[in-house]
Amino acid sequence: MPLPRSSVEDTGLPLPEPAPLVLEHRVLKSLLGAWALAACSAQETAAVEEHLGECGSCADEALRLRGAVGLLHPPESLDLDPTLRTRVLEGCLDRRPARIPVPEWATPYDAEAARLDALLQDIGDAEWHAPVRLRWFEGDGPVSRRTTVAGVIAHLLSVDGLVGVALGLEDPLGGATAEKTEAEGAAAGAPTPSQRTEAYWRASHFPPTRAVRAPWREQSHHIVRTVSFAGGGSGRLAVSYGGFALPLSDSMLDRAFECWVHAGDIADAVDYPYEPPAPRHLHRMIDLAARMLPVSLAERRRTGLSAPAPRRLVAAGAPGRSLRLEIEGSGGGEWLIPLDSPASVASAEHEVAHVALDGVEFCRLAAGHVSPEEAAAGQVGDREAIRDVLFAAASLSRM
Repeated sequence: MPLPRSSVEDTGLPLPEPAPLVLEHRVLKSLLGAWALAACSAQETAAVEEHLGECGSCADEALRLRGAVGLLHPPESLDLDPTLRTRVLEGCLDRRPARIPVPEWATPYDAEAARLDALLQDIGDAEWHAPVRLRWFEGDGPVSRRTTVAGVIAHLLSVDGLVGVALGLEDPLGGATAEKTEAEGAAAGAPTPSQRTEAYWRASHFPPTRAVRAPWREQSHHIVRTVSFAGGGSGRLAVSYGGFALPLSDSMLDRAFECWVHAGDIADAVDYPYEPPAPRHLHRMIDLAARMLPVSLAERRRTGLSAPAPRRLVAAGAPGRSLRLEIEGSGGGEWLIPLDSPASVASAEHEVAHVALDGVEFCRLAAGHVSPEEAAAGQVGDREAIRDVLFAAASLSRM
């Protein structure tokens, strides 16, 4: 029996070069379509490209075919679809439900924290010190505060800590700093988000660096894990923001909204694209803002920033004048906003105005990133009521 022949690859000698193809002009011309689609073999590709350097008519035809292929296959963004994470998780949970599921009202915060963390992972050391201007709305005008990318994450860490403290987690400000902040805010009750942020920035011996990412992400994991173990009933737990309080379920939506807004601030600072949240998460954030509008409107009236309510008093629980807020696009819907008092009931029969806004534009307004005068809104009805509601939406913003 003859021994098997050894392969040329086992000899250590260089592999022989394949002989170049010698093809006729008509054959090479017929291969131009396959070449444009990158469907030729290596030898065919080499033969066609050598021919293109010699034949002007075939070179022109190849250029037209490559242009046509570009129209058939437009270039796609290399950035991942912002809904990919949600779709992957839903697919996994459909196959095997989570043993300890995340409450539905906590999933927007979980998703937005993960998206922001992915953005932070892609930026370099120098970009952590890129300037960022935090913007919000106070009274009848815009306010801003200059910081850095790392300073924004420190801000999120300190304000997310309000939720952590309500859940019994460790305060990221630490004992001494937390006590000093509480003392400063004693006259007005619990410390506000801005007081906590300023205290954290002052307590840092050096400007925040990328090192702040780890405690922020660890805290977000602890928050999501804790509310998951506590179950859906924990959503009624109150979280104090100093001047007001929110149920935990609404507070988690508020933190998701802030996480998205400040992620956009960071993305702008480092010149990186950033997409809005998944539609169902965006809808929940818009719904929270719409539900908070009557209280914001009443507070502006109390401080004399908005027109006073009509002299005709509306009993609590009775229908009163209403504004229809129509949010268009992804995550949109319709809400009836009571105008006379937070205790009155919105009623379609008592509708006096109608405002239509794009979903992302409304969120930019509620974040203080666009002024009420600049908000691109379709308006019909009582102009004074429309102005008051748009300014009340901008007043929802804070540092």
